Amino acid sequence: MQERMDFYKAGPEAMRAMMGLEQRIGRSGLDKLLAEMVRLRVSQINGCAYCVDMHSTDARSAGETERRLAAVVVWREAPFFSERERAALEWAESLTLLAAGGVSDEVWNRVKPHFTPEELVDLTLLVGAINTWNRFAVSFRKIPQ
Repeated sequence: MQERMDFYKAGPEAMRAMMGLEQRIGRSGLDKLLAEMVRLRVSQINGCAYCVDMHSTDARSAGETERRLAAVVVWREAPFFSERERAALEWAESLTLLAAGGVSDEVWNRVKPHFTPEELVDLTLLVGAINTWNRFAVSFRKIPQ
């Protein structure tokens, strides 16, 4: 597989806008490990090898265990995740797979108790941002180093 285009060079203004989103997410109250696990799960769903590699590496560097990294793809069946993490992963999957049924009231009712309104906005921004990064990396075939 060969990279199609360097989207950073082709669209520097767009990439600055994306980096602005990342800066805001970094200033949010979301836990870094939680954010990396959400990024990893969304990237798995979207089939983004570059982002799966990046976010598993980033999570590992931030202290995440190999066991949990391996199990995030089956988080519903694995006992290694807190209720808050499960809520974040469910929210992320629902937003990423909107065409498969949207965000149901059942999902909302399971997620809402675990996050403040501001955290829900930040989590939604995080999910939107990683979905966009996945689309850049997949469509232009960004290759893991």
